[in-house]
Amino acid sequence: MKIAVTSASGQLGTAIVKQLKKEIGKENVIGIARTPQKAKHLDVEIRKGDYNNRQDFDKALQGVDAVLLVSGMDHPQKRIQQHRNVIGAAKQNGVQKIVYTSIVGDENKTAFSPVVQSNRATEKDVRASGLEWVIGRNGIYIEPDLEYINNYVKEGEIRNCAADGRCAYTSREELGCAYAQMLLNTKHNGQVYNLVGEAITQAELAEIINQVYHTNLTYNPISVEAYENERKEALGDFIGTIIAGIYEGIKIGLNDVSSDFEKATGRQHKTAFEMIKAIKNL
Repeated sequence: MKIAVTSASGQLGTAIVKQLKKEIGKENVIGIARTPQKAKHLDVEIRKGDYNNRQDFDKALQGVDAVLLVSGMDHPQKRIQQHRNVIGAAKQNGVQKIVYTSIVGDENKTAFSPVVQSNRATEKDVRASGLEWVIGRNGIYIEPDLEYINNYVKEGEIRNCAADGRCAYTSREELGCAYAQMLLNTKHNGQVYNLVGEAITQAELAEIINQVYHTNLTYNPISVEAYENERKEALGDFIGTIIAGIYEGIKIGLNDVSSDFEKATGRQHKTAFEMIKAIKNL
């Protein structure tokens, strides 16, 4: 069985490729990347695939049994057609199964909603493809908070607009385990899974980071407007607005969802403490 993973050079794609290599061997895994050179370290066959170029995927998906479609990072409206390029090429090449990495969230309530809307549009396209399919809705990754830890330490706090909202975090490694099983096992076909762990508050996140990293962080909630202005100044209008929308979603409970991780993998999701400790020890 040949399985292809799109966006293989990205962090999530890389995690999924690594897990698939453990499950079925590197000779059965194909990485697809817009810039193949960036994926050479994965030690699998690499094929070129730019989401904007349908012809790339007409070649990249030849001889492939199942494809993992990693959601693109472009503007929400552009991503719908980009994903359709992959779905169309999969159908043309006789691919039997498509698994899509979607996201948890609401289509209307925050500045992050346009991203959720585009993901839901691709979910509909995947369901209507005529292929066997599985959809995962990813929770928020824990890694960015840990990549930002030096800034937190410098400021002595975690500051955002999530307030007392609970967020069911996940990690790319955990998602890699889930998507490998969703690709390989037919029992998952036709299912939509929330791929999340336990739900914690930002204050609890700060305390866990303190335990693992021996820091002394506190959590400081600020208004959605103040946080959006802060993020836009640091990251630009588009990304800043999206990030603020994510944390507003946490505030109003959009990321406190039930987990289907055990259904997907056969085991419980790692706790936030376990994930953070494992990432620290990498």
